[in-house]
Amino acid sequence: MTTIAVLGAGKIGEALLSGLCSAGRAREDLLFTERHPERAAELTERYGVGHVGLAEAVRRAEVLIVAVKPQDIDAVLAELAEHITERKLVVSLCAGLPTALFERTLPRGTAVVRVMPNTPMLVGEAMAAVSGGAHAAESDLALVEELLASVGKVVRVPEGQQDAVTALSGSGPAYFFYLVEAMIDAGILLGIPRATAAELIVQSAVGAAAMLRDGDGHPVMLREAVTSPAGTTIAGIRELEKHGVRAALIDAIEAARNRSVELGAAHEGD
Repeated sequence: MTTIAVLGAGKIGEALLSGLCSAGRAREDLLFTERHPERAAELTERYGVGHVGLAEAVRRAEVLIVAVKPQDIDAVLAELAEHITERKLVVSLCAGLPTALFERTLPRGTAVVRVMPNTPMLVGEAMAAVSGGAHAAESDLALVEELLASVGKVVRVPEGQQDAVTALSGSGPAYFFYLVEAMIDAGILLGIPRATAAELIVQSAVGAAAMLRDGDGHPVMLREAVTSPAGTTIAGIRELEKHGVRAALIDAIEAARNRSVELGAAHEGD
C-alpha cells in the first residue's frame, strides 16, 4: 500500500485524515505532521494515525500532502527540499499556490499535483479539483483522484482555472453556511425556536442539494417548481432580487477568486 503523509493537521488536513480513515484506509499507511504537541496527541488518539516530524514523513511516505496555510509555505518547502532525495509525489492543498512554486524549490523533476478541496470531506462529501504540474504523470493524477474519491467527488481542471475553483467550491461551503445562518435567524424572528428553525432549514438544504445532484432539472426549473403565481415564494424572491442577493453572491465569488490570485502572486518572486 502507498504510505501517505499529511503535512499540517489543521482543519483541512484533519478533514482529509478523517475522510481517509472513514473510507477504510489502513491507519499504518497514514502519517501526519503537526507542530503543536497537544494537537498532535489529540489527533493520534482520535484517528489512531502516527504523528512524525517532517523528515520522518519524507523518509517513510511516497505521497506528501501539503496542507499548511499559504503564508507558512516557504518554511515547509525549504525543509522538504532539504530532505527529499528520491522521487516523491507532492500534493498541494494550499489555496492560491501554483505548482510552479513547488517545482522551483523542490528537487528537479518532483511531481506536483495541485488540489482545491473543501471541508465537507469531513463527512465524505468533498468537492475537489486537481491539476497536474509539469512533472506529474497520468499515474500521479490518477492516484490523487483515487485518494480524493474516497472522501467525495473529484474533477480534473486546467491549473489556470484553479483560482476560480477556489472561489466556487473551496469557499462555497462557507457561503451556504452563511445563508443557512441567516435563514435560521429569520425563523427565530418569526417566532420559531432556534432548534426547530435549524432543523427545518438544514433538512430543506439537504433535500434541495439532493434534488440538484440527483435530478435532471436546471436550478431555475427547480426554483420555478416551488414558485406559484402570487404565492409566498415569489414574494420572498422579489425581496432577494430587490436587495441584490444574486449580484452580491457573484461579487463575493469574484472577490474570493481575486484573493486566490493574490496569494499566488505573492510568491512569484520567491
